[in-house]
This record gives sequence, C-alpha cells and structure tokens, in this order.
Amino acid sequence: MSLDGKFRMRDSAGMITQPYHLYVERIAPEKNMARFYALAVQPTLFGEVSLVRAWGRIGTRGQQMVHLFDNESQAINLFLDVLCEKRKRGYRPKAPVDIQRI
Repeated sequence: MSLDGKFRMRDSAGMITQPYHLYVERIAPEKNMARFYALAVQPTLFGEVSLVRAWGRIGTRGQQMVHLFDNESQAINLFLDVLCEKRKRGYRPKAPVDIQRI
C-alpha cells in the first residue's frame, strides 16, 4: 500500500489467500532411492506471486527453482499440475512420527 494518496498500488499479491505448502518423499530402498520434493506458493517483494520448487536426495540441500506469476491462480495451477505429476511417480507425504513409540 502506498503512503502517497496520489498513487494507488494493487496490493492483492501481497496477501496469499490460502497457504500452499507441500513436502513429499519417494523412498525405494531396493533402488537406493530417497528423494524429496517441496512446493510453496509465496508472495514476492515486488507484488508478484511465486511458486518455489525444491528437490533432491533426502539429507542434501538439493536444487531449487522459482517461477514468477502475475496472480495467485496461475501459481496454484502449476502447483496442482506438479503435485499430480509427483503423485503419479510415487511421491507421498512424509509419514507423521508416532511420538508414543519414541
């Protein structure tokens, strides 16, 4: 929001209507495979919306890619497309830890 009354800025991208965060893993010991994939829709400092993708071997820093969009719905569409692709390839949400067993 501008403090100067003459200038009006669109402030819609500054607030994401709903948090979109995802962390999934694909583990196959017989293939020595332990991968993660993370997605997050976040606002940028410049009023855009970004989709941040991170992936790699579990326990490593991995790689990261950022996609920029003019509005939240475009970012969410890619978020859902990538989610469907990863589910088809065997990625699943990390199982919650059972504290009573620890």
